[in-house]
Amino acid sequence: MPADFDVVIVGAGAAGLSLAHHLCAPGSATPLSVALVDAPPGPLRPPPRTWCFWEPPGGAYDSSLAASWPQLRVRGADGSCTVSRFSRLRYKMLRSDTFEALVEQRLSRTPAVRRIEANVSAVRDVPYGGEIRTGAGFGERVLARGRLVFDSRPLHRLPPARTTLFQHFTGWFVRTERPMFDPATAELMDFRTPQPARGLSFGYVLPLDQRTALVEYTEFSPFPLDAEGYRRALLHYTDDVLGLGQFRVTAREHGVIPMTDGRLALRAGRSVYRIGTAGGATRPSTGYTFAAVQRQTRAIAAQLRSGRPLRVPLPYGRRARAMDAVMLRALDSGRVDGAEFFSRLFRDVPAERLLSFMDGSSRLHEDLLIGLRTPVVPMLLTVAELPFITRREHPTASFPPAPASPTDPERGISP
Repeated sequence: MPADFDVVIVGAGAAGLSLAHHLCAPGSATPLSVALVDAPPGPLRPPPRTWCFWEPPGGAYDSSLAASWPQLRVRGADGSCTVSRFSRLRYKMLRSDTFEALVEQRLSRTPAVRRIEANVSAVRDVPYGGEIRTGAGFGERVLARGRLVFDSRPLHRLPPARTTLFQHFTGWFVRTERPMFDPATAELMDFRTPQPARGLSFGYVLPLDQRTALVEYTEFSPFPLDAEGYRRALLHYTDDVLGLGQFRVTAREHGVIPMTDGRLALRAGRSVYRIGTAGGATRPSTGYTFAAVQRQTRAIAAQLRSGRPLRVPLPYGRRARAMDAVMLRALDSGRVDGAEFFSRLFRDVPAERLLSFMDGSSRLHEDLLIGLRTPVVPMLLTVAELPFITRREHPTASFPPAPASPTDPERGISP
């Protein structure tokens, strides 16, 4: 049975939209028919969210950025401050709804692209490629067939791992009564927050102007908080740490990102591939994803547009994954103090070298130089321990639901 499309993309998040965008760029030697399948508005469609990444000025998405910053600041638990000014990079913020509008402009000019709204129940490998099904039981039906299928949906269950933490966060877009922010500086990590028993926590501030910013509370820990826990943490950070005074919350965002050394399979079948976080694009040690998604989807599109055989690239090399496994285990075991670990790295390592490492694009000698700035003995003990640790499923195994968003009328905090 022939396929309906050359390529079917399941999910219209960062990875799905990026792959569609790159596949439909002008000048393809091999025109492709593409279907982009996304959930209709409702609980299965993610709410608007923010993606951050670093690259030189003049990037492909610069016209759509919400903001960018020429310098970063990291504050230690004791209040010590490290400010890093970039010579060739910018830290950039892109909102998902703006990115989707940009991609939609290109897709609307490409006749061979079809957008489909449906709740996908199954993605199956079949002899002629892959098929997408919707519905359940006797009502299940084939929605689309593709010669190749790229599934960007989050995994329902995480793979067994030696270490699994979650990077979980809740943020408020705030509007203060007085000028409180430096629009030239992004607060990447502020460790003046109560630290959890396992992992670490920090504040995160991305100013849009002197009175407007995204303020987040973030943890790396085994389990997310409930809604009240995030609310208390954010109020402590905005009131007791930042001293923002009166402010209004104009929007919220929440996220849970897996940080695991579990083995993620790029292929779910002969013709079905995983991309994005499910395809290993999230850096286990930091949670950053967007830049790796661009590398992965750009490489896939280049191969398909040129007619070359497809080889889906791993977003991070073996060395990067091994170093992440060591860091995660050292952090989870308590051998290293997470706040001191990251504060020291930003204090002792040139920022652009460190960001290259965090992005997975650093070279061997750079990794070695960074490794010498870490607590060497605890890290070596962790290296020796890792081969003897059994991979196990995380107790939750799957992603927890997002918490409800409580309001605080006394502070005027409301969406």
